[in-house]
Amino acid sequence: MEKQYRELLIGFYENELTNNILPFWLENCEDKENGGYFNCFTNDGSELVSRDKYTWSQGRFLWLFSRLAMMERPFTKSQRARFLELARSGKEFLVKHCFLEGSPRRCVFLMDEKGTPKYAEGFDVLDMSIYADGFVLAGLCRYALAAGDRESWDLAKPLYESIMERYETFNYRTLPYPISPEYEMHGFYMSRVLHSCDITVAAQVFDPEYAKISRDRLKHSVDLLLEMFVDDQDVLREVVFRGGGRVPGIFGNHCNPGHICEEMWFIQHAAELLGSSSYTQRCGRILKKALSLGWDSKCGGLLHFCSSEGGEPVAGTEDPEQETVYQQLMAGWGDKLWWVHSEALYATLLFGERTDDQELRQWYDRIFEYTFRVFPNPDREVREWVQIMDRQGNPQNKVVALPVKDPFHITRNLIYILQFLYTLG
Repeated sequence: MEKQYRELLIGFYENELTNNILPFWLENCEDKENGGYFNCFTNDGSELVSRDKYTWSQGRFLWLFSRLAMMERPFTKSQRARFLELARSGKEFLVKHCFLEGSPRRCVFLMDEKGTPKYAEGFDVLDMSIYADGFVLAGLCRYALAAGDRESWDLAKPLYESIMERYETFNYRTLPYPISPEYEMHGFYMSRVLHSCDITVAAQVFDPEYAKISRDRLKHSVDLLLEMFVDDQDVLREVVFRGGGRVPGIFGNHCNPGHICEEMWFIQHAAELLGSSSYTQRCGRILKKALSLGWDSKCGGLLHFCSSEGGEPVAGTEDPEQETVYQQLMAGWGDKLWWVHSEALYATLLFGERTDDQELRQWYDRIFEYTFRVFPNPDREVREWVQIMDRQGNPQNKVVALPVKDPFHITRNLIYILQFLYTLG
């Protein structure tokens, strides 16, 4: 990458992070009375509709503020101290309230603003999602590094062991994405890769001997994911039968382009921790395949879900127990989502450089043009992106997964884009 172009990108992304994304959250997310963070805003950011706190999002905020506190550029010392203080508030809130019955090995799914656990509507179990546990783990690992906080590490390690044990024994719940026990979802396996990256980075500082164990688990998780979900045409499907094997109908024949973009950079980060370059070229091919299948040739942008042959997912004879998932796929396949495009920005930039692939560089340019034409909020009082668009790129006032406005994907990818660009200098 030419120096002048790199400097232009750095300036652009530093401005996006510091002047468009962070101001909204620094002003609106902090619960100064109870600790933790608010983010149940409408899609356009104009109204806080609930003061409830989803553990999933609380862990994400903890990771973000901890990671921001570790960035020497583009922030001042006082700004980094502010981020660390915000992270401390989230860490203390989670440690006090999120663990099920005081156990550091399982997390509740939902809390009220004071931290009292709540049942999700229609359920009578508090620990409804292993994904919530995973984001608490990520937040604790990163805060341990940012603050030099041994307590966070001592909580993260048994939580990681619990998560991995539950994945191995299939003893977990997955709200807001319930799935039949006969299926395996790509999301479970990409989470295992991410969790093993998180714990390995922290263990290298706090417990080097344990880092050897987590690094072995990381490699196993990467290899297992690629073996189970990717075919010989580099297509990564979202659902397979437990133990492997193609699932008929829309479940087995659909792809999630955003997940694939995200997963590929997960694996590249894992490869760097493993000291291996053996995954890079294959991941670049899988990424290009996902982009070609998921790009909306009619309206532009990446589809939320697509067929493994490209375009609209094709319905067939479906499992009636999966009606909720089926309806989500068919109703929202053409939506254009903020997180999908932020993941694609980082993935194409990273792999375009790592593989020296001109096609991926062209994909980056195409995704950049669409993303920054469609998602930035036209209301300059808000600035943070409008997160959910219809197929034509018009704002939709609805939710995806959780009823929250979530800065995680945008901010995380801006951080990683900047860190990558800085290293190219």
